Amino acid sequence: SCSKFLVSSRQATVMLATTKDYMFSKFAVVSCVCADEVLEQADYLYSCAETEKLYLLLLQHKDSDDAEFLWRLARASRDMSLLPGMEAKRKEHLTFEAFEYAKRALEKDDKCFAAHKWYAVCLSDIGDYKGVKVKIGNSYRIREHLEKAIELNPKDATSLHILGYWCFAFAELPWYQRKVATMIFSSPPVSTYEEALGFFLKAEEVDPDFYSKNLLMLGKTYMGLKDKQKALFWLTKAKDYRARTLEDKEVHKEAVDLLKKLG
Repeated sequence: SCSKFLVSSRQATVMLATTKDYMFSKFAVVSCVCADEVLEQADYLYSCAETEKLYLLLLQHKDSDDAEFLWRLARASRDMSLLPGMEAKRKEHLTFEAFEYAKRALEKDDKCFAAHKWYAVCLSDIGDYKGVKVKIGNSYRIREHLEKAIELNPKDATSLHILGYWCFAFAELPWYQRKVATMIFSSPPVSTYEEALGFFLKAEEVDPDFYSKNLLMLGKTYMGLKDKQKALFWLTKAKDYRARTLEDKEVHKEAVDLLKKLG
């Protein structure tokens, strides 16, 4: 009877362990499904430009260890900071908040291309609050993370566009800022309109008409290269792009103004 009791105890222990494993496994599966549903909902809200709803949804997961939540929250925080009429202090807070989420996303998964992309973008944003020296100094790191994002996902048109924008910004850096950069750094970041053009065209090749701003930047880059016909072509495409977001409307206005300037 004693041995019977021992056998029963062992069986009970095994059964209990099995039950715990099963419950944990079931919980993990349910959690995974729930996480996927939230991410799907988040992506839908982003596609509809529901910035505030998206931010509030993702904010519930701000303590997540999942890079997929964190980089989306970084993007949503940044988008909130860019809403019209945003109070200056709140805008600054959201900008630094976005950077912290992007930083955490990268720490959780350095193989996540989107974490590298939004870390680069948010690093650039906080530079606006830290002066020219910091902003230019961060530029090397910004480019490195954009290049890493493209290496991890060569088909991401947005990363290609942002790197093109980086090149464009340094190609037309005002002489006085270039002088300051040369005084501070022995070899400040440099680029050309040709290099910017390559990234903008590659982005368009990967995903045609994905972003009104890419069309606009192609037009502006060709203007920088003194190619009026191609500038007119891309600026017209930017003007005719169906406006869905506030940024699209701003792009439309700038394209119209540049087309008038070109005659």
